Formats: sequence, structure tokens, C-alpha cells
Amino acid sequence: MKKRKHLTKNEIQKLLNISNVGVHGMRNHCMIYLAFTHGLRVSELCSLRISDIDLEEKTICIYRLKNGLSTIHPLRAEEVNILKEWLELRGGVRGANSEWVFLSAKGSKISRKRVYSIITALGVIAKITVKVHPHMLRHSCGFALADQGVDTRLIQDYLGHRNIQHTVTYTASNSNRFLKLWKV
Repeated sequence: MKKRKHLTKNEIQKLLNISNVGVHGMRNHCMIYLAFTHGLRVSELCSLRISDIDLEEKTICIYRLKNGLSTIHPLRAEEVNILKEWLELRGGVRGANSEWVFLSAKGSKISRKRVYSIITALGVIAKITVKVHPHMLRHSCGFALADQGVDTRLIQDYLGHRNIQHTVTYTASNSNRFLKLWKV
């Protein structure tokens, strides 16, 4: 049997609910929210710079890796609020003058390995039945957009896929697309 590669909406909510606890809670909450909402790979998340975010224009510049297409995404009101809160707290931590959005406890750019351990641990605390890892947030974004009926090409652009075959995975497994086939 295949392992599930994404989290459900309820599981994402559980992660977000418990992530905002502890010394680094707001940072962790912000990381999970952005990774899910923008379909970020862990390296893309770790490499976000303060200059990539424009809170006045409500945009975030996403530099895609793996030869993906970089784009500018809009920030919704909730994201702006979460980012403002994190950036305000960030101003009082070690390394606050750093260009990186997400900092380690030592004040340097947070590592992929650290993000992996944070998200995996939060998945256990949230009692999510599958082993949670950061890339599941990217997949969850794709599946959530497909579940909302978003066009496959738009999901492709949003996630920065050059090849549509990478995007079709999300829409092919969406059973909601079959609801309109039979009019009862």
C-alpha cells in the first residue's frame, strides 16, 4: 500500500494549532503556514529573505528550486498578520539583523534538517497518524487547490512546475471532479 504524501485540511489545522507554542512557536507557525499556503519546498522556505516579502504590497517572491518557475504570490490578510507578528518577534531574537526570514536559535539561517525535525515532532505532538515531513506541506497545497477546483494549469504555475505531469498528480486523485458527471 502506498504511503500518503499529503496532509488533510484537518491535519494541517492540527499542525497550525499546536505549532504556536513554546519559545519558537510563532516562527514555527509562520513556517508551516507559508510552506502550506505557497507550496514551498523546505529549501525554498529556509532561503526566504526579508527582501522577498513586501507587506505593503502584500506579495511574496518565491524563488523555486529544481529548475522551477519563480513567481510572485499575493499574501492574504491572515498571512500578512502572521508575518507581521513573526517579524516583530524576530526583531528581538539573536540574528535579527540577518537577511533570512527564519532564524535558528543561534541566530543563523534555519537549516533544512532543523525544519524537518520541527515539523516531524509537531506531527507527533498533533497525533497525526502518518509520519509528517516538510514536503507534505507542498503536496498538501497542491491537493487543497485541486480540491477547490482550481485549474490544473494555474496549480502548475503556482507551484512552479515546468512539466504539467508533476501537477496532474494533484488533480487526478481529486474525486470531487467526478461529482458533475452524473446529474441526478
